[in-house]
Amino acid sequence: MADINNGIDILEDLIETCRDGENGFRQAAESINDPEIRSFFLAQSTERAQFARELEAEVQRLGKGEPERKGSATGALHRTWMDLKERLGGGTKSVLESAEKGEDSARDAYQEALTDEDLPPSARPLVERQAESVRLAHDRVRHLRDTAKAA
Repeated sequence: MADINNGIDILEDLIETCRDGENGFRQAAESINDPEIRSFFLAQSTERAQFARELEAEVQRLGKGEPERKGSATGALHRTWMDLKERLGGGTKSVLESAEKGEDSARDAYQEALTDEDLPPSARPLVERQAESVRLAHDRVRHLRDTAKAA
């Protein structure tokens, strides 16, 4: 039988993942000169913020007053590393590689949530929809990285 507190913890982990993505994509956009990639990163940042709000609403609906609304220490460390690599002249390719690593983590977090039996059934459609969008963003970032690597 699913435990509601564990279910809330799963959703709060996804909120943290989304906040990390929101902040990471925004920082990556600031480091990119290519207007198409910058626009994509800004759109992803906005989408991850929306995902976090949707998950926060679900956590509140499940009975928790105020869900956590911040990213993780790991995400902050990843953004610091990305910034350092960019400052050392890593350029677009380096930013895309870092973004892909972040997206690997997001994709894995959603996959883990979807396989956890404590994920509240009411939240499953929301998490599935978000997971598909994260997967598509991951694939787009990987394609952009591959294109930059080949150039």
